[in-house]
Amino acid sequence: MSLGLILLGPPGAGKGTQAVQLSAKLGIPHISTGDMLREAVGSGREVGLRAKKYMDAGQLVPDSVVVAIVSERLSSADCAKGWLLDGFPRNEAQAEALDAELVRIGQKVGAVMYLRVSAEAVTSRLSGRRMCSNKQCNAGYHVDFMPSKKEGVCDKCGSALYQRNDDKPEIIRQRLQVYESDTASLVARYRAGRLLREVDASGSPEEVARGLMAAVDAVRGARWSS
Repeated sequence: MSLGLILLGPPGAGKGTQAVQLSAKLGIPHISTGDMLREAVGSGREVGLRAKKYMDAGQLVPDSVVVAIVSERLSSADCAKGWLLDGFPRNEAQAEALDAELVRIGQKVGAVMYLRVSAEAVTSRLSGRRMCSNKQCNAGYHVDFMPSKKEGVCDKCGSALYQRNDDKPEIIRQRLQVYESDTASLVARYRAGRLLREVDASGSPEEVARGLMAAVDAVRGARWSS
């Protein structure tokens, strides 16, 4: 029996890190919409050419095209035992389109893992990030969790460290507001459908990983016994 999972959470919740680890533990593909779009465009397939037209024009790729790319990916042989979808859907309209497409290809969402973390924790995490200004190095640090040996200087190449514009507190707050407005109804949708599993993402990456795995195990146990 396959298990389709969706990973939700605000910027700074650690979705990328957790998705890679969970995918490896479960032996199912981690499917990022950003990666899928780039792959589809590079492949020259018809659906990729449709996406490329919008991307080249600097426009958002329409939901219908993104859903078609997602559907194509979920129909692949390596998704037969399950999949972990990261970065899609982002709103209720996309969720409805995804559900319709999953019915068409004989798949369904088994559970939605929601990484719950406060705005204060997200702001602290993201605003503490620092990047090496040497683009060939591009090393990353955090002032609290992984500081450089010398403040403001990269350990690896000696270049100056800087804070990205989108990691500044005022920008982070704006990003969180956009996220909340886009996903509030999506979270409510999956909660009403009894698919939502909330995981406390305020702890360390190791603590979050344990909580996430426990939630997945509970879902798998319920499915196997039903």
